Parts: sequence; C-alpha cells; structure tokens
Amino acid sequence: MAEKSYGLLEGKKGVIFGALNEQSIAWAIAEAVHREGGRFILSNAPVAKRLGTLEKLAEKTGSPIIWADATNNDDLMALFQQARETFGPLDFIVHSIGMGLNIRKNRPYEDLNYDWYIKTLDISAISLHRIIHCALKQEALADGASIVTLSYIGAQRTFSKYSEMGDAKALLESIVRSWGYRLGKRRIRINAISQSPTPTTAGSGIEGFDAMYEFAQRVAPLGNADAKSCADYTVTLLSDLTRMVTMQTLYHDGGFSSMGISDELIETLAEALGVKQPNEAGS
Repeated sequence: MAEKSYGLLEGKKGVIFGALNEQSIAWAIAEAVHREGGRFILSNAPVAKRLGTLEKLAEKTGSPIIWADATNNDDLMALFQQARETFGPLDFIVHSIGMGLNIRKNRPYEDLNYDWYIKTLDISAISLHRIIHCALKQEALADGASIVTLSYIGAQRTFSKYSEMGDAKALLESIVRSWGYRLGKRRIRINAISQSPTPTTAGSGIEGFDAMYEFAQRVAPLGNADAKSCADYTVTLLSDLTRMVTMQTLYHDGGFSSMGISDELIETLAEALGVKQPNEAGS
C-alpha cells in the first residue's frame, strides 16, 4: 500500500546530499520528498560511486545525480551552477553528511590523529558551511528556502564511543545558528534535526553503536525514531508549514533528550549490578 501524500512540497526543488544506500537517512528523506511532490538533485562524493547504490534511488525518484566532494569548493560551485541551470533558484537543501576518521581507524579521543580529526570536522560540519557559501555565490538559493542538516545529541552530551564526532556535531549546530542570522535577511531558514541513534552505514562504524542504540531505546518514552519518521519530519521542515522556524536544533528522538533514566533501565541495571530494589529489600 502506497504511503499517503499531502503534496507538502509540490513545486519545490532542491539538492539532497549524503544518500549512499537504502540504510541512509538521506535515502529515506529523498523518498519522502519525492512522495510529497518535491524534485531534487542527488549528490554524494565521487567515491560513493563504488561504495553505494545511488543510481537506484535516482531511477526510483527520477532525479539527476551530480557527484561532488562536499569538502571541495570547486566541486560545489560547479554543482550549484548546474542546479540553478536545471531548476532555477532552489527551495531546499538537505545536508546529511558525516564521517569520523579516527573512530573508523580505532584511534581513541585522547590520542587523535589530528590530520584525521581536521578531516572529520571538514566532512561532517564545515561541509555545511561550504555548501551554503557556494550556493549563495552561485545565486542558487531562492528567498524563503529551507536548509536542514542531521545532528545527534552527542553534540550536547558526552557519549564516550562517539568520540570526535561529538565535536563535529557541536560545530555543525553552531554553524546552523551562525548562518541562521545571516540567511534570515532573505527569509531563508536553517535547522538541525538531532536524530535518535539510527542503523546506517555511518553509524555502524562507531564502536559500541548497538549499545548506544539499545540504551536510547530503553530510555526514550516512544523508543528510537527510525529513518522513515525522520524523513517525514524533515519534509515538514522543508515545507511552508515551518516558515517561521530557524536556527534550531530540533530533537527527533522519541523523547530521549528530556529523560534522565527510565524504570526499565533502572531494573536492567539493578539486575546486572546485583543491586536490590526497595521492594526486594523489604523496605
């Protein structure tokens, strides 16, 4: 049964960065945008040609692919020139890009390779700044456009295994606020979605991801938000329904960000640690 469309993005055009395969959040976002009537260019780094299946998504949604390294201004300038020629001024940009090189190479936070660290920041956060900078230089953004990026609560709290990516997401959210003031003069809005731990190709590279996922699942009142629900939420932020929302980090995490601990987790920890509960101690 086909999902219902509300036509929220009819007539809107944009670029979606970061879809790699069917496990990518950006992939789910592209499908949801297509369902709601939006048209878009798909983009990822040239290396994704051999690592992912982006052509399958392009065929499914009738979308062109422009391969571009989001850490390379020349690539981005060429992309937005072509995007403007294809669609005219763009109504939205989705940034779903991230990679922690030290994490992937098992370097602990207290002993980072700084060249990799800088590359992590460039890929995962500075790329958003570059994308906006190049889009503006090419006059490729329409007044009233919407920009959405994907973050994680590790930007605000320490999750030891999230390591350098916590720094990258903190920088990403700061870039959202810094651009938000400047873009607001043209009624362009920009927001970050702080998403639950989500099984993706990028997430699987983080040591302890399964434990992080299970912890959030047991604490969040609604459980973890999946990629499809994130995609639906993204659609609302790209639509005119949220035209007065900007510079926000919006938590899409089943309530995890407002919780301390849950009864379920207390019981699990008590059992694991051999700690008696009050009713077990006869008090």
